[in-house]
Amino acid sequence: MKIAIIGTGNVGRALGGSLARAGHEVTFAGRDTDKAQRLAVEIGGSAAATAADAAKAADVIVLAIPSGQVDAVVAGIGSWAAGKIVLDATNPLDFSKGMPPLLVGGLGDSGGERHQRLLPGAHVVKAFNTVGNALMFRPQLPGGPPDMFICGNDAAAKRTVGEICRDFGWGVVDVGGIDAAHYLEAMCLVWVLAAVHSKDWNRAFKFLRT
Repeated sequence: MKIAIIGTGNVGRALGGSLARAGHEVTFAGRDTDKAQRLAVEIGGSAAATAADAAKAADVIVLAIPSGQVDAVVAGIGSWAAGKIVLDATNPLDFSKGMPPLLVGGLGDSGGERHQRLLPGAHVVKAFNTVGNALMFRPQLPGGPPDMFICGNDAAAKRTVGEICRDFGWGVVDVGGIDAAHYLEAMCLVWVLAAVHSKDWNRAFKFLRT
């Protein structure tokens, strides 16, 4: 697939590099076009001048940027996102008072729901927001493969994202429509709080089944 990675930070690097290694055609875009170009050369792929340019030719658009930047980026890619999958790996966290952060938005106003409203023609799927970037690709943990929790309104889009998750070594737990995004974003904060308390970030969620 052709995949646009919007964001050149740790999450964009982790997901973009992993997708490139998995054989996908990856294009990077970010506010710093030179950094996007360096990342493309380092990891493999191409760099776009703008997020809109990256989104234009993509089958899947990955949002991998701080939550405060998302609305402006989404406004710029709106016309190119219609009918496409938007994999939303963001979390609306407020770090203004330091660590631990605060979760912004409540029921009905999660980041995932807001992005779906801003991109009404796209298929937003929340995923890869409940774990740190170091474990996103084929994590090796003593308890076995962890689970990635996803949500979104379009079943076909979730199947595609689920296939990416499984290829990345994750089990997949579909928790429903995009209105469940608030709960997945809250799971990120649970992950952060547990890591801060234990001083151990090398952990992920697993959904045990009978």
